[in-house]
Amino acid sequence: MYIPKIYRSEDSELMKEIISKNGFALLISDQEKLAATHSMFLMNESDEGFYLETHISKGNFQAKVLKDGDEVLCDFLGANSYISSSWYDHKNVSTWNYEAVQIRGKIKLMTDEELYEHLRKLTFKYEKPQKCPMLVENMGEEYVRKEMRGAFGINIFPTEIHIASKLSQNRDEVNTERIISSLKETHHADSIKIAEKMKENLEITKQNI
Repeated sequence: MYIPKIYRSEDSELMKEIISKNGFALLISDQEKLAATHSMFLMNESDEGFYLETHISKGNFQAKVLKDGDEVLCDFLGANSYISSSWYDHKNVSTWNYEAVQIRGKIKLMTDEELYEHLRKLTFKYEKPQKCPMLVENMGEEYVRKEMRGAFGINIFPTEIHIASKLSQNRDEVNTERIISSLKETHHADSIKIAEKMKENLEITKQNI
């Protein structure tokens, strides 16, 4: 992913936020042929750093060709919104503001026990807010292990990390405020999120002047 210097981020907390809130992301590989699968990711942290985990169907092409040590690319798209040139106080081009993370890494296939724990954590994350959570513990181990037969679990250990935070950093204060105001008027959740991020950036910039 090409990221102009002005939009590059080294913020690990931002990376964690994007992955946590946008865990349904792309698993991309090029073994035998280019392939991509939308799958559910979790991030694990340790003293040595972090790694990603996900699973796909065993019927998936990627499950048939991926093996230990292969390289994959994981693509996470965070909040994003169209930025209209009509919002500026001068002639310019329209663009798109967004936050994204791409992680290239080497894979290690999960053992059955790792896959079971992965499914337990994943289910807990998304079931916990439900009125009547259906956790792995409620399903019974025998049932879960039977369902696991159709799943292909992998861990991904990062070799490259790219974080993009494109929030109109190339605009002056007046036009930044105009963009923020226009984004809020869209009443679109992602646009409002981008507006909030831009406002935060603007306040930090003012403090550092």
